[in-house]
Amino acid sequence: MNFRISLILFLLSCILPVAAQKPEPVKIGLLIRDQASLAARQGAELAVKMANEKGGFKGRPFQLLARSMEGPWGTGSKQAVSLIFEDEVWALLGSHDGRNAHLVEQAATKSTVVFISAWSSDPTLSQAFVPWFFNCVPNDRQQADVLIKEIYNKRKINRVATITDLAYDSNQALKSFLQSLKLAGKNQPMQFLFENYSAELDVLADKISKADIHCIVLFCQPSASLKFVQLIRQKKMNQPVFGSLSIMNENELSEQELHEFDNILLVPSTWSGSKSQSFRQEYQKTYGKMPGMVAAYAFDGMNVLIEAIKTSGGPEREKIQKALSKIHHEGVTGQIQFDDKGNRKGTYLLMNIKSMIPAEAKQ
Repeated sequence: MNFRISLILFLLSCILPVAAQKPEPVKIGLLIRDQASLAARQGAELAVKMANEKGGFKGRPFQLLARSMEGPWGTGSKQAVSLIFEDEVWALLGSHDGRNAHLVEQAATKSTVVFISAWSSDPTLSQAFVPWFFNCVPNDRQQADVLIKEIYNKRKINRVATITDLAYDSNQALKSFLQSLKLAGKNQPMQFLFENYSAELDVLADKISKADIHCIVLFCQPSASLKFVQLIRQKKMNQPVFGSLSIMNENELSEQELHEFDNILLVPSTWSGSKSQSFRQEYQKTYGKMPGMVAAYAFDGMNVLIEAIKTSGGPEREKIQKALSKIHHEGVTGQIQFDDKGNRKGTYLLMNIKSMIPAEAKQ
C-alpha cells in the first residue's frame, strides 16, 4: 500500500509542475442574444481557433467566453458585468439587438473595457461619444445615406414605400432613413406597418400597386422580410427591393429561407470577395455548413480585437482602446477602420444578396 501511495505522489509531483506552467489564457467575452445564436458564437470561435493556431498572444492562447442575454430585461447588463469583473476578460464582443447593446455599452464604459458591436447598427450607440465603444457594422445612418444616394439620386425614383414592423431595431432603421431623407430634401416615402397586414398580405400588395410605388425599402425583422419577399415572388411584383443588413440573420432564418433573398434584395455593404471566399471555405470545413452575415461580422469583430490586443502588447485596457482607434484591418466584410466616435469608416455600395451574403456590387 505504501508503495502505491509513493508512486501516486511521485506521478503527481511530475504532473503538477507542468500544469502550473500552463500559460494563462487571454479571455475575450462574447455576448449573444440567446443560446440559439450559434452563428455569432461559431464565427467568433473560428477567429479564436485560427489565432491560436498561429501561436496566440506571446504563447498564451486566446479563450472565448460566451454568455447568453436571454431572460428578464437587464440580463445583458448582468452578463457583461460578470464577464468583466468575475471572468476578467480583456475585451467584449457583442452580437445582439440595439437595446441590449446599450446595456453592454454602459457596463463597458463604467469599467473601461473595449466593446465591439458585431451586429447592432443602432446609430445612437455612438452618439454618447464613448471611447470604449466600436462598431464593425455600418450604422443605420450610414446605410440610409447609401440607400438614398442609390434610390433618389442615381435611379431618380421618388415614389418609394417603406415597410417596417414594431421591433426596436426596425424602428431605429426607419427613423434614420426618414431623418436622412429630410436632411437631403427628398420626398418622404409612403409608410406601411407590417403588423397591419400580416394576416392579409395580399391587401398590402394591392395598396402598393394602386399607389404606383416604384421602389420598396424593408426595415423589418428577418421573418417579416421573408414573408414580404415571398409575396413579391408570388405576385410577380417588379419593384426593386432594398433593405438593411439586419434582415440577413442566419440565427433566425434557415439557409433555404435566406436563399429567398438571392437576386432580389440589395443591402449597403462593401464585402471582400477573396477574403469572403476563404472564410466561407474554412467555416464550412469546421462546422459543416455555410456561414451567413452574422457569423462573418462576428469573425471580423473578433479578429479586430485579437489584432488590437497583439498591437497593444498586453492587457492594459487603454492601450487596447488606442490600438482599436488606429486599426486598419482587411476583413471578410471589407476594410475596417473607426472614426472618432467608434463608427466604422468607409464607402459603402449597394450589393446583391447571393448565397446568403452581399456578393456583387449593383452597377
